[in-house]
Amino acid sequence: MSTARVMGAYLAEVRSECLRYMRSPGFMLPIMLFPSMFYLLFGIVMAKSEGADAARYLLASYGVFGVMSPGLFGFGVSLALERDGGLLTYKRALPMPPGAYLLGKMVMAMLAAAVVILLLLAMGIGMAHVTLSAAQAGLLLLTGVLGVLPFCALGMLVGTLIKGQGAPGMLNLVYLPMSFLSGLWIPMGMLPKVLQQIAPIWPSYHLHQVALAAVGMDHTGLLAHMGVLLGFAALFFVVAARRLRRYG
Repeated sequence: MSTARVMGAYLAEVRSECLRYMRSPGFMLPIMLFPSMFYLLFGIVMAKSEGADAARYLLASYGVFGVMSPGLFGFGVSLALERDGGLLTYKRALPMPPGAYLLGKMVMAMLAAAVVILLLLAMGIGMAHVTLSAAQAGLLLLTGVLGVLPFCALGMLVGTLIKGQGAPGMLNLVYLPMSFLSGLWIPMGMLPKVLQQIAPIWPSYHLHQVALAAVGMDHTGLLAHMGVLLGFAALFFVVAARRLRRYG
């Protein structure tokens, strides 16, 4: 295939994957509503008396919480179901680049993450009166769009390990405890000492630190956190890709 046809195949798969999920309210509505409802309740209503810093902190926290979902569920559940239903085998038989399938899901997750962050930014600035510069808002958006990738890789790994019917439950067992243990629901300083010590083993903890830096709250060890996230993404992707090649 010529380069133009290869690029066209990639773009066609990205378009079809994004349209498929954007037209699925059962997928998009929970992704958008859960973090926004949590932020409305805890970051705007209940934190009103705590000052602007609390709303800013929770904007970063629930932004990370919302970004994790399209990566884990958009990749993990759909991959597990499509493996069970034979769709992945069918796609392998098509004359398309092997990476187009994964790229389509990755772009879909990045777009969904962007929608989540933009919605939370609108709520934070318009309702909680969080003061952010254009650069800080842009950095938070960039953090969400790129920060979804380690969770895409983790969802991909889980999707290669679990059958379709068990994937949602298993991913919730990953998603919810990891959110709590990373300080997304309760500030890290309020957690028991032992949980604070093990927090760096979760990718969500490192993305949370990057998001806090994006909104101007913490800049310590920023490059280290970004490097750990890159390492998580590479590790999960390599292991998942090997399982896909071996077991389909």
